[in-house]
Amino acid sequence: MASHWRRIGIGLWLLGVAAAPLSGDNYVIKIATFVAFYGALALSWNFIGGYAGYPSFATAAFVGLGSYAGALCQNAGVPMVLSWGLAAGVTAIAAAALGFVVLRLRGHYFAIGSIALVEILSLIASWWSGLTGGGEGLNVTILPGGPVFIARFFLYAMLAIVVLALVATVLVERGRLGFGLRCIAQNEDAAEMVGVPTTLYKVLAFVLSGVFCGAAGAAYASWVAYIAPTDAFSILLTVKVPVMVLLGGPGTVFGPLLGSSALVLLEETVWARFLEFHQAILGAVIVALIFFLPGGLLGLAGRVRKSA
Repeated sequence: MASHWRRIGIGLWLLGVAAAPLSGDNYVIKIATFVAFYGALALSWNFIGGYAGYPSFATAAFVGLGSYAGALCQNAGVPMVLSWGLAAGVTAIAAAALGFVVLRLRGHYFAIGSIALVEILSLIASWWSGLTGGGEGLNVTILPGGPVFIARFFLYAMLAIVVLALVATVLVERGRLGFGLRCIAQNEDAAEMVGVPTTLYKVLAFVLSGVFCGAAGAAYASWVAYIAPTDAFSILLTVKVPVMVLLGGPGTVFGPLLGSSALVLLEETVWARFLEFHQAILGAVIVALIFFLPGGLLGLAGRVRKSA
């Protein structure tokens, strides 16, 4: 029964985002694009943070790396979509290499290590002005076509990345990798004792967490036609994405999509009116999630169904 409602929720989410152009309002299309963008990031984080239970804050590192890799490829004359694929590949390789190092850490040590990755890559992007443009940023080749075409193109591009991340999530959840990651989240030492290749599985989850972030970051750079270290490697971004997953329901297929759309809509309807309290509200949401919604909105819905 739960899987039935999950399929309905995913279908309605995809349909709602895809139908945004029918409104004829570019603002609605922009919000839908952001919902899809953050949905892809939330699904990506869910592999390492939701299934494996590792508190990763490396999302901005992957997004920034993908943004710069895609932008440099595109400015070198590589076709746009191919640039996104190459950016995803570069991010996957980097995630695998970094994963073997930082995933030796656990708990808050891993969290601190993953945040350090964001800061290190941001500093490299700021210093390497000959390649990245330094602090002034990097302009990206603009997609030809009018505003309406560009808005719809990037909406469906982001939606395609979400669909790929969804397919990967379903395959992981139903396969040995998903089972192994859940074992790691429960008790990593016990999982290793019973034969789960914990290091391999954690690295695979880290790579999956990076590859879709890299693709989404490259698409985002093409969408805004400009990228800078402060935007690409944003600490706020790397905090918001885990909050989205926790809000929707970690370790689930639909939870990251539900949480990302809820937080984006909350930003647009509430936080925009109280810009000076933006970070305070985000902190309040985190505290509320920890104390009152440990299983997210999906967990709350499950408890309501059981009590009914």
